[in-house]
Amino acid sequence: MRSSEAMELLGFAPYSRPSPSEVSSVKAAYRRMVMESHPDRVPMDQKPQAESKFKQVVEAYSCLKDGRRFGNRMEVHVMRSGVPTGYRRSNKILVKAPFLLIICAAVSFGSYSASRAYQRQKDVCSSQNPFLP
Repeated sequence: MRSSEAMELLGFAPYSRPSPSEVSSVKAAYRRMVMESHPDRVPMDQKPQAESKFKQVVEAYSCLKDGRRFGNRMEVHVMRSGVPTGYRRSNKILVKAPFLLIICAAVSFGSYSASRAYQRQKDVCSSQNPFLP
C-alpha cells in the first residue's frame, strides 16, 4: 500500500506527508478508525465489510508507522477485498484445471454412453423406431 493511500484511508489529505512530529496525529487517526471499523462493534450483517475495512486500516497504519513510502513488493499485502495474497501472484489456471478436467470427462463419458445406447437401439429394433435411419 502506498503512503498516499494509507494517509487517505486514515482521513488525511491524499498526498500529505506526515512529519516525525505528526506521528501522534497519525496514531490518533488510526485509533479513531479502528474504533469505527472494528468488526465487533458493528451489526452482524455489516461484519464482512467492517472486517475488510479494519484490515485495510491496520495495513495503512503499519505502512505509515514503518515509514515506508511504497512498501516492499515481496511482502504479503491485503487487497481491497480483505483477502491476503502472497507475492502478488495468482495461479487461477491451476485452480481451474481439475474442474475443467472433470467437466471434459463427464461430457465425453456422456456422449460415449449416448452413442452406445443409440447403436444398441438401432441393432435391436431398427424397424420399430421411425427416428433411426
